[in-house]
Amino acid sequence: MTTRLNPYLGFRDNAREAMEFYQRVFGGVLTLSTFGEFQASDDPTEQDKIMHAMLSTDDGLVLMGSDTPNRMEYRPGTNYSVSLSGDDDPVLRGYWEKLSAGGTTVMPLSPSPWDDSFGICVDEFGVTWMVNIAAPA
Repeated sequence: MTTRLNPYLGFRDNAREAMEFYQRVFGGVLTLSTFGEFQASDDPTEQDKIMHAMLSTDDGLVLMGSDTPNRMEYRPGTNYSVSLSGDDDPVLRGYWEKLSAGGTTVMPLSPSPWDDSFGICVDEFGVTWMVNIAAPA
């Protein structure tokens, strides 16, 4: 049996916008389910909020997310990052360009001390991304 680690991102009320952005970055199929569809909230202001979103790509990437119900605390923080790594330079650079556009570059994507290319950016939704492109063998 295979085990996978999938990032799950929490948003206050813009999960749809964020997940549609990530679909433009990575491609793939995006499924969105609202609280209203599953009658998961009695709060009328939450009916269109995203209860669960999942983006799956042909490359095997899976990213999930949801909005936070009003009754739950939402506290964005800096205690997580999403890491993308591999040896497909053009694909990873393409992701970097799209993720960093409109966001903040913390560390430019450039040669690293371990001979790979590495960079850190924070996208327009406040999510920190680390991109590592393996050096050619």
